[in-house]
Order: sequence, then structure tokens, then C-alpha cells
Amino acid sequence: MPASRTVAVRVPATSANLGPGFDSLGLALGLYDEVAAELLPGGPTEVQVEGQGAGELDPGEGHLVVRSLRAVLDRAGVPQPAGVRLRCRNRIPHARGLGSSSAAICAGLLAGRALAAPDLPDDEVFALATEIEGHPDNVAPCLTGGLTIAWTDPSGTPRKLGLSPHGEVRPVVLVPGTRLATAEARGLLPKDVPHTDAAANAGRAALLIAALTRRPESGLLLAATEDRLHQTYRAPAMPGTADLVERLRAAGVPAVVSGAGPTILVFGTSDTHDSIASEVGSDWHIQLLDVDRSGASVHFPETR
Repeated sequence: MPASRTVAVRVPATSANLGPGFDSLGLALGLYDEVAAELLPGGPTEVQVEGQGAGELDPGEGHLVVRSLRAVLDRAGVPQPAGVRLRCRNRIPHARGLGSSSAAICAGLLAGRALAAPDLPDDEVFALATEIEGHPDNVAPCLTGGLTIAWTDPSGTPRKLGLSPHGEVRPVVLVPGTRLATAEARGLLPKDVPHTDAAANAGRAALLIAALTRRPESGLLLAATEDRLHQTYRAPAMPGTADLVERLRAAGVPAVVSGAGPTILVFGTSDTHDSIASEVGSDWHIQLLDVDRSGASVHFPETR
């Protein structure tokens, strides 16, 4: 195992699906978790968490960042350290549909690679992140930044393509106080959907790419974010979210469920905040964010 040193990783929040792009489209957001990691030749593993999840997350080997760090060392064939020291500063809300688990997975994988497996290719990191998370739509933008399209090729290998959203696209997230587990939301989806709904979503997803990268007018984004595959089926698990999305869209606001919910994502401009506030009650935290365009970053802090 290499000599002990500390690596710092910053990972962005993400929003998946973006309405019609179920399990394929994702967007990186300017809201970040920061992790400092060190391999310890002698145990035990130590995890300190500030912010989101403090006092709730596993303080040892069960922490998702630690498990992901060890997974990348196994994938690279590197001997495991006795322990890991983590310092986490979390700003991404948990179980809200903003990619907190994907951020933790990517942080652990990138920290482990930087510390002990620097030759592991990016494609291997992405494949392992997808394997741990279960699907690629959040890990792709977390690693790449910007707008991403993710898919699986005939061999079963996950792939991703990064696109640059138009400069006028400004995401607004509406975060409720309640949480929703992704597994619960996914469990509400039917095994089959009508062909007309699938065809409608395919067209809307294609239109959404054009709207987000070339023509981000509100009217075009409203049409492009229509979904028939997942949001209605998941509504019973988050009735407040479903109701607010419906009201916002009726008012001409391009709103969608962020990931599995219950957060709402709105594609807007710098003046969207005020128009949303008139429809939203005090139970929601409204936050105007930038699009993150660079994805996860890794550096080694200078030591004195």
C-alpha cells in the first residue's frame, strides 16, 4: 500500500430523468459534497460527517464512501488498508432525488483510485459506479458534469455522452422536508407501459436535448419535459410533489420530479425564482443553482 496521504474530492449533486429521459438523462448541479480521505495502515476506520447526514450515517466500514473506496481497490487488485479516515462535508440532501448516493459512490471510487490505483481507466470507474448504484443516470453527470446521456451497449457495458447545456439554463430545485427512498419509488413502476406512452416519451426526450442545448425557451422546455413513463405511477408515494408539479406545469413552468423524488426540478432562468415562489408554500426550500459543467474533481492538498 502506498505511503499515507490525504486526497480531497468534490462531487456535485445530480438530477436524473429530467422528465421523459427515464434512466438515461442526467444533469449535474452546482451543489457539492466534499470528502477528504486517507488510507490507514492501522485501523480502525474513522468517518466524520458535517452537514447532511451528520449523526445518521454509519461512522465506520458501512459508510457508502468507504465501501466504494474499498470496491475500487478490489477492482484494481490493490491490497486493502487496515482502515480509512474520512472527513465529509455534505450539502446534498439525502433521499430527496438529488443524487446523494451517487455522489458518495463517485467520491469513494475517485478517492481510492487517486490514493492507490491511479492507472485505473475512467471507463472502469464509471462501470464500477454503475454497478454499485444499479443504474448510470446519476453517476454519469456526477463524474462528467453538464448534461449526460447514459445507456448500456449490447455487451452490458455502460456508456455515457456528455453535452453542454445552453448558458441560459438555470436549474431551480424545490426540496421538501420529507424523504423518499429510491427503491420505494422504483417499486411503484409497472412492468409494461402502453406503446403510445413510450413513443411520446421518446419524442419528448429528443426534444429535451434540443431545448436544453440550443433553444431553452420556457414553452419549448414545457413541452419537452412532459413524462408518461414514471412520474404518474410514483405519485402515490409523494402526493405533495405530484400536486405541485401539476400546478407549476399548469402555470407554464417546466417542472419535473428530480430523480425518484420527492424534490422538484424546474428549468428556468434567473427570474424563475419569483414566479415559483408564488405557487410554493413554506414546506419547500427553493434554491436556484448553476449547472455544474466539470463534474467531480480530485486534488491532493498541500501539506506543511
